[in-house]
Amino acid sequence: MIHIYTQIEQGEAWLRRYRGSLPVFACVLGFTETCLIPGISAAGLTPEDRKYTACADAEFLYYGAAHQPKYPLPPLTTGASPVLISRAVVEKLKIPVYLFNAGLPLIPSVPIIDLGGAIARCLSTGAALEIATVKHLFEQGLLWGSQLSANISHSYLILSECVVGGTTTALAILTGLGIEAAGKVNSSHPVCNHEQKWAVVQAGLAKIPTSVDPLKLVAAVGDPMQVVVAGMAITASLHCGVLLAGGTQMLAVYALIQALAQAYSLSWQREAIVVGTTRWVAEDSTGGTVDLSLSLGRNSLNPCQETPSLLATQLSFADSCYPQLQAYEQGFVKEGVGAGAACIAAYISQNWQQNELLTAIEDQFEQLMNSLSH
Repeated sequence: MIHIYTQIEQGEAWLRRYRGSLPVFACVLGFTETCLIPGISAAGLTPEDRKYTACADAEFLYYGAAHQPKYPLPPLTTGASPVLISRAVVEKLKIPVYLFNAGLPLIPSVPIIDLGGAIARCLSTGAALEIATVKHLFEQGLLWGSQLSANISHSYLILSECVVGGTTTALAILTGLGIEAAGKVNSSHPVCNHEQKWAVVQAGLAKIPTSVDPLKLVAAVGDPMQVVVAGMAITASLHCGVLLAGGTQMLAVYALIQALAQAYSLSWQREAIVVGTTRWVAEDSTGGTVDLSLSLGRNSLNPCQETPSLLATQLSFADSCYPQLQAYEQGFVKEGVGAGAACIAAYISQNWQQNELLTAIEDQFEQLMNSLSH
């Protein structure tokens, strides 16, 4: 149920080490005005819908379908929110969930830890966040990474995200760190909008020096989630395993971890951290996730950076009875809110196979459809 695409030995050792253990699931929510560019993202039908996506995902992840949401899941172009996958696993396995607000335009109506961040301006401005905000969020990430990992030394921490437009800010961070990422990132569209993303990224990067401190790079063209998760992963890796939950966005976070650890002489355990996603991301023919992962070890600005171990659940919706789930097989949605990592956790903890995963997710989808019809 899990395929390892890069750094295979490290990935195998990581899976062996945490076999049978239950993780802690953290989700860091953030917002970038980059997502308001028409057509940049399919995570919400309109730019207005995309303002509510993170709040809706947070509510559904925490409460499930039975709860009457303040922010209902927004309509997608095609398909169903990936939070259905994450919720199905955390509900069945009773995985503890922590939600963090790194910078949202609206406050989700769930128990959430406010990190005192801010929403990011469009990265094309070259001035997405104030540097003081970025430094504060990084400190918060370091602090919470220590706290979340304090009592799980024999288990691991899932670090997930919800940032609409986040693959575009990821492209900006990767490129700014000297990684050849153009044409390799993913998106929620069935065919990735590489040209649109690249134009936005070039506009932002053109406004800053070629090589800057990694925190200044985040301030220029990043989003509030990236530096929080990087900080969490650095300190958590000293105590437990870390599963960075996502594709393009978490590869950018991994690159940021390496850059920050080097720039600020921070201790971290490289072998403790892996990146986990879905096969829809890892094998997306319109992106290049595996090559992007390998590109982290071919950094023109920093030759000592290394490739992370990239894992992906082999979950398939080909046999689902719901067209909204079958849409994943046509390349829609693909990943989000730690969906791939949740499936990896179900396999590690309970040895869940395809049929158990599909049953749990379809049950979650049925609950959602029933709640909408009442």
